[in-house]
Amino acid sequence: MPLTGGCLCGGVRFEVNEPLVSSGYCHCTRCQRRTGTAASVQARIAPDSLSVVSGEELVRAYEPADGFAKVFCSACGSSLWSRSRKDSEVMSIRLGAFDNDPGIRPTYRQFVAYAAPWEPIPDDGLERFPESRPR
Repeated sequence: MPLTGGCLCGGVRFEVNEPLVSSGYCHCTRCQRRTGTAASVQARIAPDSLSVVSGEELVRAYEPADGFAKVFCSACGSSLWSRSRKDSEVMSIRLGAFDNDPGIRPTYRQFVAYAAPWEPIPDDGLERFPESRPR
C-alpha cells in the first residue's frame, strides 16, 4: 500500500490506501461502448480509500441517469473509475489504470445477458450473473 495508478497521458495520478474489496468483469453494453471491448474489469474499493494526487482538474465524469458515473481523464480519455450516483462511497477502479499488479483477481462476471456476440465468455469458472451482481 498504497496502490498507485493513473491515466494514459500521466496527467491524472491516484492512490488507493486500503486493500481492494472485490473484482469482476462487466459485460453490459454501456461498458462495451465505453471501453471498445467485450467487457470491463474493475475492482471495488473501500470507502474513502481513493486519493487523486495530481491532475484533479482533468477528471471528468459521464453521469447517466440510470447507472454509475463513468470517470475519465479529459486530456487522454482514459477510463479511471466509476461511482454510484446513489452512494458516492461505492466506487470501482478499472484494473488497467493501476501501475502494477493490484493484488486481486476477478471472481465474477455480471450483465452476461448482454455479452458481446463476437467474443464468447470464456469457461473460466467465475460466478456469472445475467444482470447486476447482488451486493
